[in-house]
Amino acid sequence: MRRGQEAIIEISFESSPKSSALQWFTPEQTSGKKHPFLFSQCQANHCRAILPCQDTPAVKLTYYAEISVPKELVALMSAGRDGEMPDPEDSSRKIYRFSQNVPIPSYLIALVVGDLESRKIGPRTLVWAEKELVDKSAYEFAETEAMLQTAEDLAGPYVWGQYDLLVLPPSFPYGGMENPCLTFVTPTLLAGDRSLSNVIAHEISHSWTGNLVTNKTWEHFWLNEGHTVYLERRIGGRLFGEQFRHFKALGGWRELQNTINAVGENNPISNLVPNLNEIDPDVAYSSVPYEKGFALLFHLEQLLGGPDVFMGFLKAYIQQFAYKSIVTDDWKKFLYSYFKDKVDILDKVDWKSWLHAPGMPPVKPTYDMTLTNACVALSQRWIQAKESDLGSFSSADLKGISSHQLIEFLALLLVEAPLPLSHVKRMQQVYDFNAISNSEIRFRWLRLCIQSKWEEAIPLALKMATEQGRMKFTRPLFRDLYNFDKSRDLAVKTFLEHRACMHPVTSMLVGRDLDQWQAY
Repeated sequence: MRRGQEAIIEISFESSPKSSALQWFTPEQTSGKKHPFLFSQCQANHCRAILPCQDTPAVKLTYYAEISVPKELVALMSAGRDGEMPDPEDSSRKIYRFSQNVPIPSYLIALVVGDLESRKIGPRTLVWAEKELVDKSAYEFAETEAMLQTAEDLAGPYVWGQYDLLVLPPSFPYGGMENPCLTFVTPTLLAGDRSLSNVIAHEISHSWTGNLVTNKTWEHFWLNEGHTVYLERRIGGRLFGEQFRHFKALGGWRELQNTINAVGENNPISNLVPNLNEIDPDVAYSSVPYEKGFALLFHLEQLLGGPDVFMGFLKAYIQQFAYKSIVTDDWKKFLYSYFKDKVDILDKVDWKSWLHAPGMPPVKPTYDMTLTNACVALSQRWIQAKESDLGSFSSADLKGISSHQLIEFLALLLVEAPLPLSHVKRMQQVYDFNAISNSEIRFRWLRLCIQSKWEEAIPLALKMATEQGRMKFTRPLFRDLYNFDKSRDLAVKTFLEHRACMHPVTSMLVGRDLDQWQAY
């Protein structure tokens, strides 16, 4: 071949049934019970387990695909839908066509096949799910267009065309996955009151921070997630008020404290820019890039002139690095050039501690406490209560407290020493948390029960740990059960019984948490 000539190379390949990027469901594992189901999850470096590719976020590509499936099923991808046609080679099948014309890293290639239906919830949004969940999903995510418009106003034009949502089976390991044109979400968001829709704001925000401007390697994952949390909370602030943004930000600080407590304050995995040499990015995954990254940006916002000034920087940053993959030094150089009149302020930032030291950040940002104060007051009442005070609590304590505040109330209790068992039993009597289906509330409540060694909560915690597979819930619940002597053996037994139905990454990580290395 001569230089400059184009060549087409055809490669035949097939993936293994045990591919770490794919989860296959039998009909019995689906809501409809009639047809099998398949979905992919390629982040961080599992795309290589489906197709030959340069499986690094440093490389971006466009793609075109034709997917042949049984004609009663629907195929969707992280791309524009280019129509469908009968399969000329098999009348029982049809072919779906897709094209993604915006360059993306390989981890954003995504495929789902199942008995799916859709509902239109906005001018550029369909929500897809099995028919048993599709109407509930359409109600839950009705605010999607308002969030999209707010994000565009903040960050610039949405370049991906369609923004669809897909509600996956419960074993999906994440809250959401920002696959372009088709965000994957967990059914644990279906609270019935739209209270968990901030996850949708997060995945929408990835359309700019992550999908458009991408971390070049997984050490710099905070560039994706910290900026996305920042943008997500700006959307929340626009829609629900600035006090709400601060409230969610402080909740994130608490989440970071929980993570640091769990991994250890000197664990290098808690560096904002960790060294992942010979470390699997899935094993290193935690809230650190999200919440430590957000805390840095929130701190800079407060140093450099407030939300509007900092949003000007973020918009310029997205324009500067759109369609590229970058590292933290690229971000920092651009920050200094954008704020060249404030270099003296930037030089006072303890960059070494923020970026390269483990544990909590060197500075805690300032938070508006208006919505948090009620949560703090109620949590302190419980922490300080003696046995004789328990009669003073009643259901009236929760009057005027939102589900967001209930989540924060329980989170505040979880960063303290476990409550006495008598307190937890009284809390159930007066608040009836066992009757609440909101997954974020239920998760924290059950952790509180297990940490206080309430044996009656063991079956409820095992049920939540296994009836859905979102790692944010499943891993801490299994860890708490494993650390409680009365439930340790049962936790291991339950994991071994259920691991075949878990997503491969979830199964691997829970197995490590429970010292079940022999399971692999």
